[in-house]
Amino acid sequence: MSTTPVVITRIFNAPVEKVWAAWTEPELIKKWWGPKDFTAPEVKVDLRVGGKYLYCMHGRPGPEMPAQDFWSTGTYEEIVPLQKLVCSDSFSDAEGNVVPASTYGMEDFPDVLRVTIEFERLPDGKTKMTLTHEGAPSGEHASNMETGWNQSFDKLAESLA
Repeated sequence: MSTTPVVITRIFNAPVEKVWAAWTEPELIKKWWGPKDFTAPEVKVDLRVGGKYLYCMHGRPGPEMPAQDFWSTGTYEEIVPLQKLVCSDSFSDAEGNVVPASTYGMEDFPDVLRVTIEFERLPDGKTKMTLTHEGAPSGEHASNMETGWNQSFDKLAESLA
């Protein structure tokens, strides 16, 4: 299976401390996690190497899809405060048990991916953030992932304003 890393860089008009908090504090994550038309009703974070996160992304019903909860989990592998987060990323059930992507209708998708978020302090109180999401199959899966992340980061920018 060929994979394509999804790499997205954004400049936020907020200090690095605020952008870091938006990734590490559950109540702040809830404000922006998920593409447009999705909410994050439940977020748990155990921010330490070896600690886990558990996020619920709730999709609103639409013409092509009923309302559905999408759960994801991962383990923090590297934490450099205000600079870098590295974690695994998997679909899960509500208890945080890893489940195959086929549970959510996605075939030919790996059980575990890796997410790296790098934060760079810029002048004028801005932050450069680079996300690298590795392991998604090339083509439609990677394209959909990139679209979803960009919509999430639009919401993140709004939440930081």
